[in-house]
Amino acid sequence: MDEQALLGLNPNADSDFRQRALAYFEQLKISPDAWQVCAEALAQRTYSDDHIKFFCFQVLEHQVKYKYSELTTVQQQLIRETLISWLQAQMLSLQPEKTFIRNKAAQVFALLFVTEYLTKWPKFFFDILSVVDLNPRGIDLYLRILMAIDSELVDRDVVHTSEEARRNTLIKDTMREQCIPNLVESWYQILQNYQYTNSEVTCQCLEVVGAYVSWIDLSLIANDRFINMLLGHMSIEVLREEACDCLFEIVNKGMDPVDKMKLVESLCQVLQTAGFFSIDQEEDVDFLARFSKLVNGMGQSLIVSWTKLIKSGDIKNAQEALQAIETKVALMLQLLIHEDDDISSNIIGFCYDYLHILKQLTVLSDQQKANVEAIMLAVMKKLTYDEEYNFENEGEDEAMFVEYRKQLKLLLDRLAQVSPELLLASVRRVFSSTLQNWQTTRFMEVEVAIRLLYMLAEALPVSHGAHFSGDVSKASALQDMMRTLVTSGVSSYQHTSVTLEFFETVVRYEKFFTVEPQHIPNVLMAFLDHRGLRHSSAKVRSRTAYLFSRFVKSLNKQMNPFIEDILNRIQDLLALSPPENGYQSLLSSDDQLFIYETAGVLIVNSEYSADRKQALMRNLLTPLMEKFKVLLEKLMLAQDEERQASLADCLNHAVGFASRTSKAFSNKQTVKQCGCSEVYLDCLQTFLPALSCPLQKDILRSGVRTFLHRMIICLEEEVLPFIPSASEHMLKDCEAKDLQEFIPLINQITAKFKIQVSPFLQQMFMPLLRAIFEVLLRPAEENDQSAALEKQMLRRSYFAFLQTVTGSGMSEVIANQGGKDGPVGFADFVYKHIVPACFLAPLKQTFDLADAQTVLALSECAVTLKTIHLKRGPECVQYLQQEYLPSLQVAPEIIQEFCQALQQPDAKVFKNYLKVFFQRAKP
Repeated sequence: MDEQALLGLNPNADSDFRQRALAYFEQLKISPDAWQVCAEALAQRTYSDDHIKFFCFQVLEHQVKYKYSELTTVQQQLIRETLISWLQAQMLSLQPEKTFIRNKAAQVFALLFVTEYLTKWPKFFFDILSVVDLNPRGIDLYLRILMAIDSELVDRDVVHTSEEARRNTLIKDTMREQCIPNLVESWYQILQNYQYTNSEVTCQCLEVVGAYVSWIDLSLIANDRFINMLLGHMSIEVLREEACDCLFEIVNKGMDPVDKMKLVESLCQVLQTAGFFSIDQEEDVDFLARFSKLVNGMGQSLIVSWTKLIKSGDIKNAQEALQAIETKVALMLQLLIHEDDDISSNIIGFCYDYLHILKQLTVLSDQQKANVEAIMLAVMKKLTYDEEYNFENEGEDEAMFVEYRKQLKLLLDRLAQVSPELLLASVRRVFSSTLQNWQTTRFMEVEVAIRLLYMLAEALPVSHGAHFSGDVSKASALQDMMRTLVTSGVSSYQHTSVTLEFFETVVRYEKFFTVEPQHIPNVLMAFLDHRGLRHSSAKVRSRTAYLFSRFVKSLNKQMNPFIEDILNRIQDLLALSPPENGYQSLLSSDDQLFIYETAGVLIVNSEYSADRKQALMRNLLTPLMEKFKVLLEKLMLAQDEERQASLADCLNHAVGFASRTSKAFSNKQTVKQCGCSEVYLDCLQTFLPALSCPLQKDILRSGVRTFLHRMIICLEEEVLPFIPSASEHMLKDCEAKDLQEFIPLINQITAKFKIQVSPFLQQMFMPLLRAIFEVLLRPAEENDQSAALEKQMLRRSYFAFLQTVTGSGMSEVIANQGGKDGPVGFADFVYKHIVPACFLAPLKQTFDLADAQTVLALSECAVTLKTIHLKRGPECVQYLQQEYLPSLQVAPEIIQEFCQALQQPDAKVFKNYLKVFFQRAKP
């Protein structure tokens, strides 16, 4: 071996050595006999360095996985012998190998097993067991090999080909017949021998039993001697978590519903007698999390049995199953309410499915009603944040709690389906008592009280948010709670979670304010002052900006009395924050977009006259235009690139804010009707000069382009005079991406104004094509994937452009580019490229004439050939007859037939003929 290259395997080696080692590995993988050197090094223990041993196993792994069939019988025998002698050496060495080497070795054994077990090595397990016997080091490897085999055969995360899947099924069938009982016996012996003396090996063995139980005969495991041993392990601290998982796998195995019920019940009986159901006595949360998963598995298994028995009409056994389920509910509740969220989370599945059963029962017993109420109280309690939750800097723990809350929300929704009245009454009780004394209540209780009200909106669904009409008792309960929420003063609570929940809930129940509009002023003030948009927390300000825009939009009819006041109060929030003097504005530019949109909505939807609307809109947009001019001048003079970038950002924000105000207009309230055309035309004139700025082109062009898209919609033909010069600027020094983003603008204009813009398109067509092809023909680095992708996208945009022009009925724009017969050399191009394209694609093997999409493409080929014939007449027929079709070796009589079909006046005749023509032509 190349000793120098091997030095690079050490993780601490410098990068040159590491590169050399990688190259060496690739070289050995390709070499036909390098694996033999590695095999020998392993069998004879030539190297003591762990990384080199691991490396040798990697080379062997590659050989077995990808090149095994190329080896001779003798060479295959050598690999088997190498592995066995390596295994024997492990029994004798003083020190066990590192875990990562043992795992890699196990993988190689497993790969060899799936390759050879059915043909060359049926005694695989016998050979391995005879080497390891009961030596703990050997047992460790034996169990690792079993886990590696299980993951090769049944791991659902590994994608197998259909061939591998068939092979794996055959291996499992053969194993069940030939060796599984012996393997199970070996596991029992291992467990019995090592349960008190070697917890590591015992836990590994329990993991193997749990893994294999899903696909072997359950009676081999689910019997007295095994179960009793497992239950014994439940009382040994170092084993009980693994024992719990093993029992879970046994319970989870699919089987006859009555047998499953008996199995679960006998397990429960023993566990209960042994005191495992007394949750409050147990302090080990890791064990309880596993135990909770086991109880969840038992509960869900019983529910599956109940469902199957009901379906098959076995009412007697179904009753028994339901009874068995009911007796687990008290335990389920203890686990659900446990203060550790992992323990609680693991039992939610059982809880959810139990509620699903209750939903199907026509009448609930008192006990079942009490259970529903207990689940409800548990959910309400568990939704509460704990003291440790970090709101300012949310990390992994916080993310897990947010996920856990989502699971609880599903339970709450399910509770609402079982008993909506009870849920409403419970939430109302908690909400009212909490909000009565909110000043003296801890933040997490206030937050959860409001949160519950918020969650009712989805738990008790109605169409279009109509919570305050229809069912009178429900409507009045929700109305009461909303009234309390907005009049209690709780919006002043000094905690971000309560503040946010307040605003989220107010917006979710915006229909309340159409029923009781007298509360609108108070809520608007909360949005506008230190509780909302001026809160000390940036997170609250940001979210409130979005919620405020939703609130105003949904209640725009009720906003009229407050418009001027709101516009005055948000004045300072609209300021374009300049990149100088470190000025820190309250809102980010993304948040300001919502405030601009809100201002636009207030003005446009107001009941003011068009003149008043125009004046207000001018007040809103003039500061932006003035600031824009100043900043653009500064940008032209800026030397420092960082300063240029921050000025360009600011300019871009100004354009973005103006764009956003235009979202308020609609078909009913157009720009013209509101008298605002002039203001937006002024904006256009202000922003367009940015296109000729040579600095920071990308960001400036992108902003102005977006504004133009909006103006085409809002100003319609009034925008047209600005388009030619804007286009001219945008076509200067283009990159692929610029063009790709510019073409949709031209497409939008073409599709909207059609013939109106024909002169503009005539003039623009060739410059655009030149720009496109100039970019496409630029040489690029061979491996530059992103450049290749950009060119591909540009080609696609180019075709989309041609399609828009022709689809808008303006093919003459293309035709007129080169006089009467089109561009010079166009006819030649048609015969050299377009005609062959119509034949070569359908002749490919992959062109499936039975596929609908392909048939569509074929009919496009027919239309294209018909069109060429229509335009070029006899010349086209002559070319096909004398040059093109003979070059494809088509028989003369078929050429004749083809040309006759092409000349038929009815296009359908040729379409049908073409399909037959290609069916015959395919081998």
